[in-house]
Amino acid sequence: MTTTDAAEYWDRLYAARPMPVDPGPNVRLTETVRGLEPGEALDLGCGPGGDALWLARRGWQVTAVDVSTVTVERLTSLASEHGLSSRITACPHDLHRSLPDGTFDLINAHYLHTPLDLDRATVLRAAAHALRQSGRLIVVDHGSTAPWSWNQDPDVRYPTPLEVAAGLDLDPRSWRIETARAATRSATGPNGLTADVTDHILVVRRTAP
Repeated sequence: MTTTDAAEYWDRLYAARPMPVDPGPNVRLTETVRGLEPGEALDLGCGPGGDALWLARRGWQVTAVDVSTVTVERLTSLASEHGLSSRITACPHDLHRSLPDGTFDLINAHYLHTPLDLDRATVLRAAAHALRQSGRLIVVDHGSTAPWSWNQDPDVRYPTPLEVAAGLDLDPRSWRIETARAATRSATGPNGLTADVTDHILVVRRTAP
């Protein structure tokens, strides 16, 4: 997979969908972050931008990245419309190659899945290393197949949060697992269908440099 291939794929997908007026955040993010002291956040694969907007409204300084220029430009426009331009920096970035420069208090990786090639473990391991001390990495993955999922293979297996954590191979002297659980919620897909889905939630905190 090349950067061009991934960008073209996601550009087509987002361009085919109407631009949201005010996208909402992922519920697992709000559950985890509410009550934390705002700092600097990195949103990986920001998509429509609901998480970035929610964080910015609560005082976080957000760097939001996505391989799709279409969705990055939309988020930049939304941030301006909602008076959040000073708190959100949205930019195209290929996580297959690197992470943005800098260190962060919070790194958000919600549904970082793709039908294209992506070494997720390498991306998430790099994200853990980009945390400041006491910073958190939130990884939320699909734990079930929704009716609108692109992969309808009945034999597909979803790694547990602890299996995802094991794949990151982080030194327990410097990183601690705060949360590793599955949770079910009602969700609505792009076509308006609703279904109960399972999320796999992993929160890793950096405890030492």
